[in-house]
Amino acid sequence: METDALLVRRAASGDADAFEALVQASQHRIYALCLRMTGSPQDAQDLAQEALLRIYRSLSSFREQANFDTWAYRIATNACIDELRRRKRSELLSMEALQEAGHELPSQAPCPEEAAIRRENLEELQRAILQLPADQRAAVVLRDVQGLSYEQVANALDLNLNTVKSRICRGRQRLQGILSQHRNNCAKLSSNG
Repeated sequence: METDALLVRRAASGDADAFEALVQASQHRIYALCLRMTGSPQDAQDLAQEALLRIYRSLSSFREQANFDTWAYRIATNACIDELRRRKRSELLSMEALQEAGHELPSQAPCPEEAAIRRENLEELQRAILQLPADQRAAVVLRDVQGLSYEQVANALDLNLNTVKSRICRGRQRLQGILSQHRNNCAKLSSNG
């Protein structure tokens, strides 16, 4: 089996099969990362494609001392962060404006079935993750969702280990606060209704 470094060298010289072999191993994880960063399957698909294009264009800059997957995560994370920053600069629509435009918002009503509760909890967590600042979101998603080690997250984000640990800690604390507030709001609604 060929090493990633050899595959990258072959792909950088135009070998499509070598690039395909590199992409085959990481494309699902890149898509999952993009999905967690954006919350949208369509956006995740677009950003995963953008990340793969960036990876292809940047093959000549791959440092062989790095792990290819970690390097690819860094590129995918940067593609997501670039998109999130672009969106932030654009006009934000309020919930009412979204409803007026015909978009249905996810229901907050509790469902007695366990599968529905689990789905709601996952949706709640995803919405909370989407409320994190992009730098904390990237660190938390890579560590807690993708399962990378702290060192791998640091390499993927091109940050020192202490910065990564700090971002993950702050992101987890913020998530806890968001989820706690959501549960308190639901409890108030239940007691009033």
